[in-house]
Amino acid sequence: MAAAAAVLTLTSAGLPGDGSPVGVGDRLFPQLGNPGYDVLNYDIAFDYHGNDKPLDAVTSIDARATDTLRRFDLDFARGNVRSVQVNGRPARYATEHEELVITPEAPVPEGSRLKVTVAHTSDPTAGTDGGWVRTPDGLAMANQADAAHRVFPCNDHPSDKARFTFHVTAPKDLTVVANGLPESARTDEHAATTTWTYRTSQLMATELAQVSIGRSAVIHRTGPHGLPLRDVVGAADRALLDRRLAMTSGQIEWMERQVGPYPFETYGILSANTNTGFELETQTLSLFERRVLLAPEPAAAPVMVHELAHQWFGDSVSPATWSDLWLNEGHATWYQVLYAVEKYGAKLDGATVDDKLANLMRGAYQGDNRVRREGGPPANPLPPDPANAKLGIFRSNVYAGGALALYALRQEIGAGPFQRLERAWVARYRDGNASTADFIALASETAGRDLSGFLRGWLYGAATPPMPGHPDWKSVAAKAKPATKHR
Repeated sequence: MAAAAAVLTLTSAGLPGDGSPVGVGDRLFPQLGNPGYDVLNYDIAFDYHGNDKPLDAVTSIDARATDTLRRFDLDFARGNVRSVQVNGRPARYATEHEELVITPEAPVPEGSRLKVTVAHTSDPTAGTDGGWVRTPDGLAMANQADAAHRVFPCNDHPSDKARFTFHVTAPKDLTVVANGLPESARTDEHAATTTWTYRTSQLMATELAQVSIGRSAVIHRTGPHGLPLRDVVGAADRALLDRRLAMTSGQIEWMERQVGPYPFETYGILSANTNTGFELETQTLSLFERRVLLAPEPAAAPVMVHELAHQWFGDSVSPATWSDLWLNEGHATWYQVLYAVEKYGAKLDGATVDDKLANLMRGAYQGDNRVRREGGPPANPLPPDPANAKLGIFRSNVYAGGALALYALRQEIGAGPFQRLERAWVARYRDGNASTADFIALASETAGRDLSGFLRGWLYGAATPPMPGHPDWKSVAAKAKPATKHR
């Protein structure tokens, strides 16, 4: 996710199977996710009737039981459940908070197949804090960090990645695009609808799901190594945005020079004519506000690279927990800044890329103590602010603070070892999940020495550590907040 702040200028008493709503133990989102099973595939059918009406939907989940399940939960809200089947048999169900609690006809043994089919509705009008995004002519999705379950029943935590298939039925005059590659677009000659099918080749976290429905044009290109590219824009914007979106192929080549091969089967940008306040790295089809794409190139292009970089950092290598968010946003911000400096940096006499980077990072360093005070250290962020639930944990500490920690590591071990670390990271954990501890261990392995003390200071410290190579840099001490009066 690229927000305004990004630019540098088991938690309850319940046990698996006892029916008590229980999360997977995430410190920042205690109720998200569910133990007891591992999702392998989602197959989701939506029937669209307009963006002011609930969609009819069927979500089918193929999973493997990791415990004996007498009862289990799916995360789900903002829809009515019409029926539930488990392994082909009707199951009892109840809703509790944002959980769908399911009781199968017979316990599901540990290690066995778990097939869950839920017939439900999905309501795009029920809230504005994530899930469906309404556009003037249709819908898109923005599920990060905790909102996929406001669209479809799921195990809504990035630690349980799966493959996805979408079947979307919409009026013939609308275009549907989703994650992955199209398999078919079948038009019923006796009806006024088309059913579109898309499938992902690789694993995906629920928060990265994307379905676009609208009066859209799809622009097809070929990227590096024959990679199919497709951008989705308003039909009237095809010529207006074509030149800007044509930059993507070169940006992929630039990212591949930094970290290695692009990790997915396709890529593209979805332009939405709406104001969300953020851009989003939905897997293989990044969501952008139209106004951002229309900004001057030096402003728009680095943000395009930010969301592209997420395809490696956050999408292919997903966080083990939401406390590891800095691994997503810090890396995306780092490559956003590096690209901006290389392509659009001020033409200073004799200035190198490293000189320009240092100038930007010095500014971030000066404010880092304040950033830590307000949001926590990069790898130990404060919980989401209920008053700003839409952006939640997406604060400067994981964007600028995360990028600053990466710059400090590069200063400590050198540019060559740093690039080897980055390439090793996305190769070793491709299609999986990884934690801050994993990053520290791989950094130490790459450098040939223990970096745990150094990186713990940068990632978990309450105060900003000294910057290697820049002993003169100072970070302004954070002012203590006034005492809060409790009523």
